[in-house]
Amino acid sequence: MTRRSQRRALTLILAASVAVPPVTPAAHADPGPSVEAWQRSTSVRLAADGSLSDVLALSGGDVWAVGQQEIWDVWKNRGTIRHWNGSAWTEVPVSDATAAGNLRALAAAGASDVWAVGDGHDGLPYLAHGDVNGFERVRAQGLRAGDWLGGVDARQGKVVAVGSRERNGLILTGQNGGWTVQETKETGALYAVSGGFAVGDTGSEPLVMRYADGAWKAMRLPDVPGGYLRDVQVDSPRRAVAVGGVYRGPGDISPLVLTWNGKQWREQRLPDSGARLYGVTGDGKGRYWMAGYDPAHAAEPFTLRCEKDACEIIRGRAEKGRSSVRLQALAYLPGKGAVWAVGHAVDSADRYTDVVESFALKGSSSRDS
Repeated sequence: MTRRSQRRALTLILAASVAVPPVTPAAHADPGPSVEAWQRSTSVRLAADGSLSDVLALSGGDVWAVGQQEIWDVWKNRGTIRHWNGSAWTEVPVSDATAAGNLRALAAAGASDVWAVGDGHDGLPYLAHGDVNGFERVRAQGLRAGDWLGGVDARQGKVVAVGSRERNGLILTGQNGGWTVQETKETGALYAVSGGFAVGDTGSEPLVMRYADGAWKAMRLPDVPGGYLRDVQVDSPRRAVAVGGVYRGPGDISPLVLTWNGKQWREQRLPDSGARLYGVTGDGKGRYWMAGYDPAHAAEPFTLRCEKDACEIIRGRAEKGRSSVRLQALAYLPGKGAVWAVGHAVDSADRYTDVVESFALKGSSSRDS
């Protein structure tokens, strides 16, 4: 397989690991005084051909990111966990005999209770637990070769990871020192979980499951043929936002945002765009930011900001040497008045470089990262 063919294959994998597809319009608005001000693009300095998959902020000086390095080298490819202490990024060691492959998602119940999930090079899903001093692999009972984990959520004394097993969704729960595995009745896969909500798709329509009365059950959703969901932000049992897209055919994808008001899910009206949405974060007060990639402006970092019924596009500047930028996830930094988005940039030679894009929020005076 040529490098360019590999890149196309990986793009599909990265998009599917956070992506697989009408949303209505309003117009593109360039960054200005009325929207967030883009600050700058930085990097955690992964090894060559590296990409970041997820980011988590416990505070402005306690930020975590996961991803993978040496994407193209089957022997050197490995997952990585990075930590920001307020002034610098450092790599956090992972101690286990079998190295991690791509790490996709993060969650934390506290500063010393952080979880990461992804792939293991031994064919089993990879689950790791730790803090700034290091991570240990956790081998949960019930997982088997071929299982896939895409998202994780952690609360005090409980961790939930979601993914797929063969043709059905998979939910792994750790509590009281033990693990349980549940296969959903619904076909498809689950990509993210938070606050008792898990999102994904059935292969032909969006899927949201909710934990209530001791069981996970599928929720009723708007009819969106070809729809899929890749991330969810939960503020409370009465307010949540899920993001993804609507697949209409090769290269024809529209963004999709569903909002939960405690009684029903509804489709959010969006600016006119062919962007792919992969991640969502919020400030807990009803403001949300979505990360993604817009093929029509491939070299410009893309985010979407929504509050109540209004959404607006925020674009960063294209930088010399970048042919495209794909943002996979974002995090709101408490107390900093800023949002950070992570992913990767691709240059004209198909080389990947991890990116951390930051911008200040409307009306705030955040410090630069």
